[in-house]
Amino acid sequence: CSICRKTAGGGGYAINLGGDYETLKVDGNEYVNVYHARIKDPETGEIQESPAQRHFCKKCGSALWAWDPRWPELVHPFASVIDTDLPVPPERTHMMLGSKATWVEVHAGPKDQMFEVYPQESLAEWHRRQGLEDQDA
Repeated sequence: CSICRKTAGGGGYAINLGGDYETLKVDGNEYVNVYHARIKDPETGEIQESPAQRHFCKKCGSALWAWDPRWPELVHPFASVIDTDLPVPPERTHMMLGSKATWVEVHAGPKDQMFEVYPQESLAEWHRRQGLEDQDA
């Protein structure tokens, strides 16, 4: 969304991964702080605080991960802060394109899917369809 795009400070978009919250491991947790965005309701114009917690490094300001108590089992780390190698996915899902900066060109591969908002397919369903689901689960 536009909030992650702006707080991540990247190339006009953010790359958030999806994961199981229970697998999150953080070194230096004492340097982590939380930001709650203030969002204008499009229907009423009322400003509300988002329940989503955007975690960031309080020493350098880097966006680290997003977590939302409405979906406590999930965590969404920014791809740029993952220290281990990530596999190259067989296809990518470009979503929330309605929130991208106007000057950003989407570089989609032939198998990639694009959505203005969230797709109907869940992250777990995407992994199952790709044959990438966790064999230990």
